Amino acid sequence: MNILSAEQGKKLLNILKVRFEENNSRHQGIEWAGVQKKLEADAHKLWSLNEMETSGGAPDVVSYDKETHTYTFYDCSSESPAGRRNLCYDHAALESRKKNKPQNSAVDMALFMGIELLTEECYQKLQKLGEFDTKTSSWIATPDEIRKRGGALFCDRRYDHVFVYHNGAESYYAVRGFRGMLKV
Repeated sequence: MNILSAEQGKKLLNILKVRFEENNSRHQGIEWAGVQKKLEADAHKLWSLNEMETSGGAPDVVSYDKETHTYTFYDCSSESPAGRRNLCYDHAALESRKKNKPQNSAVDMALFMGIELLTEECYQKLQKLGEFDTKTSSWIATPDEIRKRGGALFCDRRYDHVFVYHNGAESYYAVRGFRGMLKV
């Protein structure tokens, strides 16, 4: 079952709290006590955040929806999470490779972790919070009409601009991973 021990949960909450306090500009007007209360009430979401953390994502709160009482976490590591690189886009792309298959795909790994790939809109929002992926790139959720034609989208930041590109979904690179989000 995907649940942390009490000790693991306490350790993760401390890491998240310190990051939250050190990066107030990402979540102005949000209080940590509310975030912690929601996390303590959902062991599965806490496990997913731990997966984000241990794979190098440095998850942090980026928004709060008052209507749904939902906090949104994004991977806020400066570069695409190191533990989530060398991945093709999805399972179909992984299966289509005949040689030199990567270990996994971004979509499958996100599904296992209980998170979603950032959309293009979310990626743009992230880049307004700081400068991310200046040396790496990240797969993003790809519209069906592009994926059906064999492609997938990824983003990065170069020359002080955020770029959206396409590549074959079966491609993978040492500097391309994926960023995720989790709603709690």
